Amino acid sequence: MSAMVSGASGVYEFTMNSIDGKSTPLGEFRGKVTMIVNVASRCGYTPQYAALEAVYEKYRDRGFTIAGFPANNFGEQEPGTNEEIKQFCSAKYNVKFPMFAKISVLGDDIAPLYRYLSGTRGGDIEWNFTKFLVGRDGKVIERFESAVTPDSPEVIAAIEKALKN
Repeated sequence: MSAMVSGASGVYEFTMNSIDGKSTPLGEFRGKVTMIVNVASRCGYTPQYAALEAVYEKYRDRGFTIAGFPANNFGEQEPGTNEEIKQFCSAKYNVKFPMFAKISVLGDDIAPLYRYLSGTRGGDIEWNFTKFLVGRDGKVIERFESAVTPDSPEVIAAIEKALKN
């Protein structure tokens, strides 16, 4: 599912499966500002999909993308299959940003990408919709917890600052 270079120095060293099962090197995002977010379809924060898509649409032409990683770690709020998740995101929120296969973001079966992310900023993921802003160089710039919406002034300011670099 995921490959990690020992002692990873950035997210570009990981390869993850897309929601369609295609092996996708995160190096494909090299040179872009990327928001990595663990998502869930049955969470109180699920409506953040709308704000994520709006932010993606607003900034994608300036070199910004979002990578959504469904996870069922918190309250079993993402029980569906990858196909069900894809259908939900498309039908309910018209999600066009890249979505990846369901992974674990916490515990013994944590995906290596999330082990890396958790180790760079703030420790263990505490809930769905934790957001990591990654610079064009693949290094984590900032972490935003679940309650901080993707279109909040602090997130927008961080995105705009990163896009200038």
